[in-house]
Amino acid sequence: MPKRPIICAVFLLFSFACTRVSNDSSPVQTDQSLVVRSIKTPDTGDSREPDVSTTVDGSIVLSWVEKLDAKRHALRAALLYKTEWTQVRTVAEGDNWFINWADFPSVIGLKSGLAAHWLVKSGSATYAYDVNIAFSSDGGQTWTKPIVPHLDNTQTEHGFVSLIPLTDGRAGAIWLDGRNMKDMKDDHGEDKPLPVSMTLRYAAIDASGKISDEAQLDERVCECCQTSAALSSEGIVAVYRDRSQNEVRDIYSVSQKNGAWGTPQAVHADNWEINGCPVNGPAVATAGTNIAVAWFTGAGGQSQVKVAFSTDAGQTFGTPIQIEEGETQGRVDVVMLADNSALVCWLSGNAEGGAIKVRRVKADGSVGTPAVIAKTDISRSSGFPRMARLGNRVYVAWTEFGQPSKVRMAVVEIPA
Repeated sequence: MPKRPIICAVFLLFSFACTRVSNDSSPVQTDQSLVVRSIKTPDTGDSREPDVSTTVDGSIVLSWVEKLDAKRHALRAALLYKTEWTQVRTVAEGDNWFINWADFPSVIGLKSGLAAHWLVKSGSATYAYDVNIAFSSDGGQTWTKPIVPHLDNTQTEHGFVSLIPLTDGRAGAIWLDGRNMKDMKDDHGEDKPLPVSMTLRYAAIDASGKISDEAQLDERVCECCQTSAALSSEGIVAVYRDRSQNEVRDIYSVSQKNGAWGTPQAVHADNWEINGCPVNGPAVATAGTNIAVAWFTGAGGQSQVKVAFSTDAGQTFGTPIQIEEGETQGRVDVVMLADNSALVCWLSGNAEGGAIKVRRVKADGSVGTPAVIAKTDISRSSGFPRMARLGNRVYVAWTEFGQPSKVRMAVVEIPA
């Protein structure tokens, strides 16, 4: 195997100072249904690896990693309420973090505040690192002591986290867990029997540090593709890249119903056999029992971005709809829109230049014209564009690599 790259709620105490921002008056790109406008961001340092989410009080949460010096990094966050950014807050900072273009932190809204995650080294091995989760009840001014949701105490990989705002106010966490690989010669296990592999695990965490509902969701998964998870009206739906004993690495889903996890199933059998992790995970979005899953595949030597819909909370999925093929790089994200169509985001292009694109798609297979969010390159340093929807707007954040790097944002206006 090739070596892996080094890789919501009403806030009762909304006490941030706010800074007004303005959107550009002219659209960056239009098609028959989408208008894209750039928007200013509050970051001022060497910033990268953004994530974006929404809260039920009508705010957008933007988080990013800021490089402080050669070793030290900080997780920053700010909230956008209408046209005003709150003051930038520091979630945490350290000189022993695991920093990676594909495995990045996040901040989400909960019923009574915020939850955040980041990755901290646990040993000298390259991929020995732990998940750290913290909570804030005052809009991000202060944070709890970090909580490690996995209790195995092994110096192995724990990452590619998806945080979920649970209805009871806790945070759910899904992550890739390497505890079964602790005796491997390296972090990927080529020299050991196949049953010893990366697993997919879940736990729920509250602000007091209590960990509950621990579960192993899949015993063998791809080692370094992002996970994604969201709440349907019946429970959590998680998607990830599986790994068969024959090295087929297709996208799987696993769902929770009435508090119990079901059996993992393929979203679609692409039959992509690849002897190594493509570092290209799926994305899921939900609205009631309607679900959209977007992903990248290189099956048959053809690069494609696809999306599939479910109307039964992930129990079954329809025939995949092709979003782009050819010079597509994947790095997908997806949001559900008000009419249960989906907006898919991905990175397109080649070594000569790339673009972040979005495209609207419906479950009946009809697709809109792709819109360009921004020109970029396809290097690892450009990272993964992220999206979040608020009403009829979808906010997109990405890394503009440079010296220094900068987090950029755009808003996509969705017609009724």
